[in-house]
Amino acid sequence: MSFLTVSNISKQGLDGLILDDISFQLRRHQRIAIAGETGSGKSSLLKIVAGLVQPDSGSVVFEGSRVDGRDVLVPGHADIAYLAQDFELPKSLRVEQVLEYARKQSAEEQRHLHHICHIDHLLKRRTNELSGGERQRVAIARLLAGMPKLLILDEPYTNLDRIHKLVLKKVLDEVSRLGITCMMISHEPAELLSWADSLIILRHGKMVQRGSPRQLYHSPKNAYVASLLGSYTAMNERTPGFGQYLNQHPDVSHFIRPEWLLIGDTGVQGTIKAVRFLGNHYEIEVECQQLVVTVMDVTGRYQVGDAVLLQLEPHDHL
Repeated sequence: MSFLTVSNISKQGLDGLILDDISFQLRRHQRIAIAGETGSGKSSLLKIVAGLVQPDSGSVVFEGSRVDGRDVLVPGHADIAYLAQDFELPKSLRVEQVLEYARKQSAEEQRHLHHICHIDHLLKRRTNELSGGERQRVAIARLLAGMPKLLILDEPYTNLDRIHKLVLKKVLDEVSRLGITCMMISHEPAELLSWADSLIILRHGKMVQRGSPRQLYHSPKNAYVASLLGSYTAMNERTPGFGQYLNQHPDVSHFIRPEWLLIGDTGVQGTIKAVRFLGNHYEIEVECQQLVVTVMDVTGRYQVGDAVLLQLEPHDHL
């Protein structure tokens, strides 16, 4: 029996279809992420899975039972926890009070939960004294205090600075080790690629591609998928200088990642048009025979106007 089965979900909105025939399965303990441009249907899909919204057609089956999103006294599913982007905490209560009201665990289990959510030091504070990242971790702890089997997070990294993002990453890693299955939406490619076991790409309410983050990064179905997951240059067999490396049909586009292009002693001649410092590496734009390609560099030795030679490193997926 599948842990979660989403079958042929469709949802109509005022301006047309929000979701169109979405199907997938989720295994227990699997981490699945959903990505797509604004308005692609990501949040609507999560709310349907959580039982907060009823689809117009299709079904969600969780551990063998159908999740019903129709109007009920208490919307949602007892074993599915959902954290919205605009979550709220009770105002002016101490954090320990907020968590106590939701607790279904022993005192020892609750202390462990405080530790993995990095909120031990926040328990005596009132909710209106917390930063955004602290409030979010408390909200996650409150959901986990109810001992859910599935945790759904809608854009958890939005509006967090780097420090709070790093803490949240540690929290979500620990949550997975507790045996809780997780689903997430994120606009951040780095978070999606490093966290997820499986990745679903939505566009205009349709599923465009699904697979492992590695599969989608290296072999995106189209430019839309490629752009969501990082920088690229589109090429095919007709691309001057680089076509010899591409062994597919001339009309098939390949989405070349910056790290696949190497600056060396031989190759296609080009001129550097832009250099961007990104911390642990540089992205360099090079014009080669009227094509501008993006190259990754870790040396920092190149400047705008430099002449360079580029090679495309062979890959199995090209």
